[in-house]
Amino acid sequence: MKIIIAGCGDVGSHLAKLLSREEQDITVIDDDFTKLAVLDSNYNLLTVEGRPTSFVTLRQAGVEHCDLFIAVTPFETRNIVACAMAKSLGAAKTVARVDNYEFKAPDNRLFFTSIGTDDVIYPEYLASMEILTALHHNWTRHWFELHDGELILVGVKLREDAPLVGKFLRELGPMARQFHVNAIKRHHETIIPGGDDRILAGDIVYFMTTREHVDTLIPLCGKTQKHIRDVIIMGGSRIAIQLCRMAGKEFRFKVIEPDRELCVKLSEKCPDALIINADARDTDTLREAGISDADAFVALSDSSEANILTCLTTKEFGIKKTVAEVENLQFISEAESLNIGTVLNKKLLASSRIFQMLLDRDTSTSKCLALADAEVAEIVAHEGSKITRAPIRELRLSHFMTIAGFIRDGRGYLAGGNTQLQAGDRVVVFTLDGLIHKVEKLFS
Repeated sequence: MKIIIAGCGDVGSHLAKLLSREEQDITVIDDDFTKLAVLDSNYNLLTVEGRPTSFVTLRQAGVEHCDLFIAVTPFETRNIVACAMAKSLGAAKTVARVDNYEFKAPDNRLFFTSIGTDDVIYPEYLASMEILTALHHNWTRHWFELHDGELILVGVKLREDAPLVGKFLRELGPMARQFHVNAIKRHHETIIPGGDDRILAGDIVYFMTTREHVDTLIPLCGKTQKHIRDVIIMGGSRIAIQLCRMAGKEFRFKVIEPDRELCVKLSEKCPDALIINADARDTDTLREAGISDADAFVALSDSSEANILTCLTTKEFGIKKTVAEVENLQFISEAESLNIGTVLNKKLLASSRIFQMLLDRDTSTSKCLALADAEVAEIVAHEGSKITRAPIRELRLSHFMTIAGFIRDGRGYLAGGNTQLQAGDRVVVFTLDGLIHKVEKLFS
């Protein structure tokens, strides 16, 4: 599949790195030669120096033959114009990154389609949805629903008192019919476990389960589901504004923002939230804001370090659920190992969404979710493919992947060693980062 990415910023470069490992035909356009040189020398892709709103540059990149054109420069107007130009030159599908939620409204979709932008990505909207999910399912670190919730992937950090701690996977016995352990994040390494692997305290364990069994995981992981009502937000960012709008009156929000002028704007855009002009990094400010009575704390400042440290501070006040925006990818693994509930990264969220759009064009692989160092894909098993020739235990699959579950006739099932997949099954595969393209060969 030929994919052109316009914009070599944080989202564009991260997406290019991910897709280049998937053996896709990737071309990146940017007018900054320095940024392109870094990608060109380290990854399997092509680069074109120039403006994405230049017909000459677009033709040079081969836009007339591309299956997907993605515009993710920092400027939404430039992205929309680039998509319109790419579409007029023959691009099959176009996607633009935008900074205005109004552009995502269903009523406006027809307009953007008419001018050549098939879909839009609003990272702040994706981040807000992720925060709402974290508040609703606050016993988890990660919660992903696949195929309309027929299968659910949850990531949970286990403490010493969790009943599952100390158990080998082969000891789970009948419980294994209710959930499947896909991966274990231990320290800075992700493990695809087997029966001889033991669950340890401090592990982040990724489970695949079904909706009827998901609640059985809560006591097994030593967790409780809390009712969250009062939420304190650090930083009046666009994510904070979007979150307040989307949540409505479900939560009582307090937004702490040190910029006085921004506080005035926040009071207009978030009329139901209490806006506090102060610095949330100060413990006295947190006390005065009522941190001891809050149910959750969401750190959305521009500093990943400040977000991590302030979440740790609020834990000392007894906060049960914290969410930290960590935009520096190198900090994510470290942040996940600390006592922080959910780590948020717009690059990963935007990449996951674009992955879904990309793979929607390939009927064999319809969904893909990108974690920090692992991927979850939903892949169709084709007639005669290796994956359908024998029960899973006899296939001698790579230890870098695991089959977590599958969809058959619209219903979700967990996969076991005796499961034999059939042609047409939509199979959920958990694999280490960058190996999805190797896994797909088993299904074709």
